[in-house]
Amino acid sequence: QVQLVESGGGLVQAGGSLRLSCAASGRTFSNYHMAWFRQAPGNEREFVAGISRSGSSTYYEDSVKGRFTISRDNAKNTVFLQMNSLKPEDTAVYYCAADRWTVLAGPQNIDYWGKGTLVTVSS
Repeated sequence: QVQLVESGGGLVQAGGSLRLSCAASGRTFSNYHMAWFRQAPGNEREFVAGISRSGSSTYYEDSVKGRFTISRDNAKNTVFLQMNSLKPEDTAVYYCAADRWTVLAGPQNIDYWGKGTLVTVSS
């Protein structure tokens, strides 16, 4: 089992920044690809950003490219999402995800989820 706990969400004005953190415990953190997904009210959960086990490869959904940065610290069992130039359409609950094989095959295939942290961007 892997336990994931997100933090760092909150209310921010459009154009502002937030940094989300996800602390992992349980299994060996560096064995897992990590990702952030988000879900807005009435919408399906969608991929935002992913990072490989070593951190050497990163992946982004098109709408966040150039604004969001995913990173990880394997020594501290933590993954981060730096979100800049936030827009009202970024408002959602953001979920941390871990998977032994891939985070790019859709939310239905993810092994472990955190409980989420709410990000609200006001216009």
